[in-house]
Amino acid sequence: MKNDMKDNKVEQYLIDLKCDYRKLKPNIWLLEDNEHEGMMVMYADPLVIIRLQLMSIPAKKRVELYEKLLELNASDMIRGAYGLEGDKIVIVESLEYETLDLNEFRAALDAIGLALVQHYPILRVYSETKSR
Repeated sequence: MKNDMKDNKVEQYLIDLKCDYRKLKPNIWLLEDNEHEGMMVMYADPLVIIRLQLMSIPAKKRVELYEKLLELNASDMIRGAYGLEGDKIVIVESLEYETLDLNEFRAALDAIGLALVQHYPILRVYSETKSR
């Protein structure tokens, strides 16, 4: 029962924010609306993790790309950070479930969206496919 309550809190926030989403598994949601498309929200006690796969890691210019990601993490990321997951670059935000409220959840989604809009044009020059 306890897990259902936590599941419902995150899902209720998605509903309150009018996000289009698909529940992939218990405690995992894929956002499908234009503003948050491709963001995944996961509850893994004690955290709510929001992640967005940005692009594949290119075979060339890796060092320059990694340097740029670190610069953006240090200077321009409001929340969360860029990271590597397998052969992909992701944006990840972790929130503490117990103290999470709707405003904090909204701010995290908005910050990832803002980072995507502002940083993708900078980062795509390193991409071999030039698309997200």
